[in-house]
Amino acid sequence: MSCSGETVEVNDLIQIRPKIIQQLKKAKYGVADHSTVELCHWTKKSFKNEGDCYKHKFYGISTHRCMEFSPAGMFCENRCVYCWRPMEFYDSLKMEPDKVAEPREIVTKLMEERKKLIVGHYGDPRQDRQKLDESLLPSHYAISLSGEPTMYPKLPELIKYLKSLSQTKSIFLVTNGQEPEMIQRLQDEDALPTQIYLSTNAGDYDSFMQINRPRYKDSWERWNKSLDLLSRLDTRTVIRITLIRDYNNGDDMIPAFASMINRANAHFIEVKSYMHIGRSRNRLERDNMLSMDEVRHFATELVKQSGIFSGMDESEISRIVILQNKKRFIDRWITAYAQTN
Repeated sequence: MSCSGETVEVNDLIQIRPKIIQQLKKAKYGVADHSTVELCHWTKKSFKNEGDCYKHKFYGISTHRCMEFSPAGMFCENRCVYCWRPMEFYDSLKMEPDKVAEPREIVTKLMEERKKLIVGHYGDPRQDRQKLDESLLPSHYAISLSGEPTMYPKLPELIKYLKSLSQTKSIFLVTNGQEPEMIQRLQDEDALPTQIYLSTNAGDYDSFMQINRPRYKDSWERWNKSLDLLSRLDTRTVIRITLIRDYNNGDDMIPAFASMINRANAHFIEVKSYMHIGRSRNRLERDNMLSMDEVRHFATELVKQSGIFSGMDESEISRIVILQNKKRFIDRWITAYAQTN
């Protein structure tokens, strides 16, 4: 047995240490080997018919049938100042291919963990029982949650396996852009998700280093390679900009962001405020969140300065505005996309 930080190799497979699993389970995570799953805030609200995630409003995703998970629960290359996830537990920059669980095994185990999280809701009379029943078979997969999923060396095989499941309608992948070679592999191996998100928070090198606190020495170069890939990927693409007061929300930052989004030529741009939740509260203050009016202002200026994007929609409760590419137009609704591809 060999070990490093908060993960350990057991029977030649990477596994999260028991003491960390206890903390994750207390936070309502399901854990299997090096992978994690959770019922997000909006999934649980949807069970009670109290609202849906902005992904439902923007793209038509079924909130209660969304499975949010990560095949790299305790692995990430950045230590972002605004991260709400348990990044203090992250300890490694490498997942060896011969020491990771197989995609089918990951999905099978996490589905069982997710089922345990759902079953607990059946005893609450406020829950919509039909939604609970439907939620047991996901139709949408959000590969994000904790850690950086592109670090999982068998990600192409994982996405292909998810696509093979009869109930699957869509797959979203969120990445920090630190593994451009994996993004290229997804393209080359015909394993792209329905929609890929590139998260950003900086229009220049100094801001990037201050906010992301990356572990790779060439992190800025890696991120720019991923940015350039977006314009060539044969799938739906999104840049998600997280704004943090006193870090990156000044009007002087807008020209750099406008240049960046034009260069990537993504289908959609999500402009959102940092939210003061989870472990980010140990590093930032509530005042670092922007008001919805401030998010609107930033998005409006991006539209003006980019010239190729227009406002598409917004979600005030999530403090997010979405822009749509007029030059590289694609239908916003996932169902329409699925029917033509």
